Amino acid sequence: MVLERMKPEREDPPPELSVRADDTIVERNSWPTLPHDFLGFGQILALASARSATLPIVGGRRLWFVIALVLASLYWPQPTEAAEIVIRYFPSGPIYEYRWKLLELALAHAGDVKGDIRLEPYTEEVTQNRGILLLQSGAIDVVALGTNGERESKLRPIRIDISRGIVGLRLLVIRATDQARIAQMDGIGLRQQLTFGLNSQWADLPIMEANGFSVTTSSGYENLFEMLAAGRFDAFPRGLNEARRELDERRNIYPQLTVETTKALYFPYPIYFWVNKNNPALADQIERGLNISLADGSFRKLFETYHAAEIAAIRHERRQVIRLDNPILPIDATQPDTSWWWPDSSPLQ
Repeated sequence: MVLERMKPEREDPPPELSVRADDTIVERNSWPTLPHDFLGFGQILALASARSATLPIVGGRRLWFVIALVLASLYWPQPTEAAEIVIRYFPSGPIYEYRWKLLELALAHAGDVKGDIRLEPYTEEVTQNRGILLLQSGAIDVVALGTNGERESKLRPIRIDISRGIVGLRLLVIRATDQARIAQMDGIGLRQQLTFGLNSQWADLPIMEANGFSVTTSSGYENLFEMLAAGRFDAFPRGLNEARRELDERRNIYPQLTVETTKALYFPYPIYFWVNKNNPALADQIERGLNISLADGSFRKLFETYHAAEIAAIRHERRQVIRLDNPILPIDATQPDTSWWWPDSSPLQ
């Protein structure tokens, strides 16, 4: 009977040996597992320094030091850049700059955001209705518009009036030649003798119509100035924060237009930030940031900075304010607090 020598099931290669800094010999596979047990950068350099005197020189550098630097460059934790978060908004343009500076302020106050936030305007020229559809589809993240029942049903509002009611005070952009005629009118005369121009998709259109004003509409915005200059209607109501700024930007195009000096319309018209109904996290961040900025005064400081000229003008002007009902205002809507800018001790209601 021939006896065969039994072969082992597996032949392991001889262990690869390495020398530690304390001159003990260890198997290579018992080194710390990277990256959890990896030596710190300072430890690597110290180890390199301790062994460099006894190791061969390669290319003018000690071999151990070269190994240490290679390992350090591969495994030393590198600072990672935080992801950038882009928030797309609508509407954009100079008259809306305050709204997006306020959103920027609110998000900075809210915290709990991992990454840098960059606000990016939706620059394609679209109507308000189209902007709302884009918000619902996810192409836009935030809009800042007035409230009504339809918007409340489709979107998620942050019910803090970012305009403090100032958009609800409407000055009349008119032809300068009509100033004396309009100055003699009262509220009834405005309704009976004037035709007003508005965008067909603006939320204040049904307010004006419900209060008995005659209105001509357009689907655009810029052409309303052209229509007024051409005599297609008599007055273009614009927010206190909008009227003068818009005319200044178009002074060379429409030198015959001016802001009427004796009348103003007022209706409660809060402006909210709105987000997609499926984005409660962003809504919570915005609401938290707005409340913090209200508490520390930075909200009011920003508001007064952006509206300083309008606040100064309304405080020394003597206008007849014609108060209107707002039938489209939802029951749970925020009643604007006008005390930041209205000159009387009792806020407009």
